[in-house]
Formats: sequence, structure tokens, C-alpha cells
Amino acid sequence: MEGWSDCLRLELKPFNIDVVVIEPGAIATEFADVMVKPLLERSGTSPYRNMANVVANATNESVKKGNLSNVQVVVDMLIQAVNANHPKTRYVGGKYAKLMIFIRKWFGDRIFDKMVMSVVK
Repeated sequence: MEGWSDCLRLELKPFNIDVVVIEPGAIATEFADVMVKPLLERSGTSPYRNMANVVANATNESVKKGNLSNVQVVVDMLIQAVNANHPKTRYVGGKYAKLMIFIRKWFGDRIFDKMVMSVVK
């Protein structure tokens, strides 16, 4: 989505249309409730079963611990982008979002991938 948005921003610039990327971190929404059960059902006995179980458990733990930002964080970013005369290309906010962007930018994709996948082991 990020790459597509970057291309779209360049393509639409001559028409004075701004394309903005909202990059939220871990946000407290109902997404976990609607994601976990289908994730586990669809992974079934496939090679993705172990990864799906780890992701489901990590998601449930984050929700249980309240380790998520309030959805107002995203609302505030959207309002800021909409009201800006010259919006930024990216708005980053919420739990872990800035940390994840920092790691990816300064340590590269491979380190970022290792960090994300370390949860799956």
C-alpha cells in the first residue's frame, strides 16, 4: 500500500490531489475480534498453522494487556491531514508505530523482518 500510495501521489500531483499515508501502530479496535477466529480456521492444518497460532496468541495478549492505543490517535492524524494546507506524505502514530518506522528506516528491511518474525518463533 505504501509503494502504491507513493506512485499515486506522484501521478495525482498535477491535479492538485494529495495522497497521504496514515501509518497507525497497534490500535484498540474490533479488528482483533474479527481477525483471530477466521485466521485460525483458514490456516487449519496448512503450513501456516503455527504462524497463525502465534499471531493469534500475540494479538489476544496485546488486547488482554491493553497494550494498544486508543482509536482517537488515528482520528487525530486524519483530522490533521485533512485540515493541512500542505499535508505531510505520511502520518505516523499509535503504539509501536514510530519505533517500527525508525527500525525499518535506520536498520533496513532485513533487520525489520527479523524483528517481526521473532514473534513467530
